[in-house]
Amino acid sequence: MTGCAIVDAHHHVWDLSVRDQDWITGPGLQSLRRNFTLADLEPETRAAGVDRTVLVQTITVPEETPEFLALAEDTELIGGVVGWTDLTRPDVADELARLAELRGGAYLRGIRHQVQGEPDPEWLLRPDVRRGLTAVAAAGLVHDLVVLPHQLTACVKAAESHPELTFVLDHLGKPPIATGELEPWASHVRVLASLPNTVCKLSGLVTEADPQSWTVSDLAPYADTVLEAFGPSRLMFGSDWPVCTLAATYAQVLDAAEELTTGLSGSERTEVFSGTASRVYVL
Repeated sequence: MTGCAIVDAHHHVWDLSVRDQDWITGPGLQSLRRNFTLADLEPETRAAGVDRTVLVQTITVPEETPEFLALAEDTELIGGVVGWTDLTRPDVADELARLAELRGGAYLRGIRHQVQGEPDPEWLLRPDVRRGLTAVAAAGLVHDLVVLPHQLTACVKAAESHPELTFVLDHLGKPPIATGELEPWASHVRVLASLPNTVCKLSGLVTEADPQSWTVSDLAPYADTVLEAFGPSRLMFGSDWPVCTLAATYAQVLDAAEELTTGLSGSERTEVFSGTASRVYVL
């Protein structure tokens, strides 16, 4: 495809015997109610030509991030970890320093909070959260944004207020692909992309589309929007495995991403499939 090794900038793992994933509820998510481990992922990445990955937090408990860092220490596949810590705690800077000193702490590359679950659409703009974002930047980390379209305005304000911090928009900000609507999502994304400290993941599309009947044509208007807005050097491929398995296999997600980027030059595709992630997460 690109002639280079691929970086998967977004995947998860979990072990339900260690702790429950309390977000996996309802019949539509039943297939995710099992363990998903690196042993499950590695054959998929090997077959796809994926060289390195970024492991991303799944649940807001303090124990998960140290476990992920130790896991990264024990495998060559994981190049970086986007973990979680409570951004509102007054000693967040000390906590980030503590995480960096743990086994595998050198793999900590970013922090993510489940902003999509916060009832306050301007949660990112709270003074205590802003203090936490300042600490994330000071620690040399990035901040992954997992948000819904109505929260993108707050993302813009947060990125404007923290020019020293790189914000990575996960899953394109979860546009309403299933309904085919582009606005107001597209306008908000373009404003966010106008800020130089923002990056976007080409991830999570198949699960925002109709999981049973999606086509690449359904995804194309949304991929085209972020390609134009961010450009290849600020766009990175992510599988969102195993959540993607609700709608597609790992190989199908990668194939779709390849088809969505066929109009790019070879060097531009290299950026999307490895260069951007390698730079942003310092892999």
